[in-house]
Amino acid sequence: MKFGVLANTSISDWKLIPFAEQLGYDSAWFGDSQMIWSDVYATMALAAHHTSRIRIGTGVTIAGTRIPPVVASAIGTINQIAPGRTHLGVGTGHTAMRTMGFDPLKAREFREYIRVLRALLDGQPVEYTWMGQTHEVAHLHRGEGFWDFEHPIPLYVGAGGPLACKTAGAYGDGRINGGESQNALRRARARMEEGAAAVGRTLPQDFPQALLVAAMILRPGEKLSSDRVIDGVGAEVTARLHGWWEAYMKSGDDAFVPADCRDVWDQYLTYLNGLGLSRDALHRHVHKGHCTYMVPEERRFVTPAMIRGVTKLVCPPDEFIAYVRELEAAGMSEMIMLCPTGSSREVYADIAREVIKAY
Repeated sequence: MKFGVLANTSISDWKLIPFAEQLGYDSAWFGDSQMIWSDVYATMALAAHHTSRIRIGTGVTIAGTRIPPVVASAIGTINQIAPGRTHLGVGTGHTAMRTMGFDPLKAREFREYIRVLRALLDGQPVEYTWMGQTHEVAHLHRGEGFWDFEHPIPLYVGAGGPLACKTAGAYGDGRINGGESQNALRRARARMEEGAAAVGRTLPQDFPQALLVAAMILRPGEKLSSDRVIDGVGAEVTARLHGWWEAYMKSGDDAFVPADCRDVWDQYLTYLNGLGLSRDALHRHVHKGHCTYMVPEERRFVTPAMIRGVTKLVCPPDEFIAYVRELEAAGMSEMIMLCPTGSSREVYADIAREVIKAY
């Protein structure tokens, strides 16, 4: 079982990763969302240069904004700085694309993207179609200090739906996704095995599944309504509202909202409707602070019911460890902690002390 952190990708706060390394975390993952954070590869380069043990990688880089040869070159460059401790997570781009008002990459296009990227990471020439033309591509000047493809770069496929899970099984070295139940982990494993079998591959029993989770250790007597807890997880809770809003705008149906969160959801819609913004201005407003900080006007929506709806890991240490063990038994091999920028050092230190060392 491994533990990692997901850093808000800030070129001004790369020192968070040496801090996480000192605490004993196994990995640091960086989000790639160009409208809300610094460039992911520039930030990872600084973190890689100033660490010696912790794994460095994307969580996740975005298929819709970077073509496969560019991504392979970028992560190979990071691997040149930190050989053998670099990994690559790739996703369709829910945040990166939706903050611009666009949809993520479709599942079939994503599969082709991962197929090409897999070959490039393995140092193999591969046929690649771009803007209607197809050519065989391969990185040149290997072994001359530009990149390192000799030390393997594990490829984690961002996968929640059935087709993406099959893609992970066919071409990935692991899977990464948001927080899930034990049943969801088991279903994903079955889908990945299907995808692997379709290309003549057999997944090892310990095929990695990494989960991104909002998490925080409650102190004795502390409640979910406390200011410290709201500050510590509020950005992740309001990000769930942002995601619900995107889904509602696409389908016009909000039946997916849990019953115990319905009152907050209705209040949130009333709040947005009262802003009087154009559609483009509204989608930018909705994603302000996304997974980074809590917009003050949205603090009222961070209720105990919403916190429980987003994560089971805002709890005392013994409950935290018990739930980690349940997820591990269902197939999770790595837990990656999400945390707003302002609370990250305190939250990471608490989890390292109360969970990682005890675990």
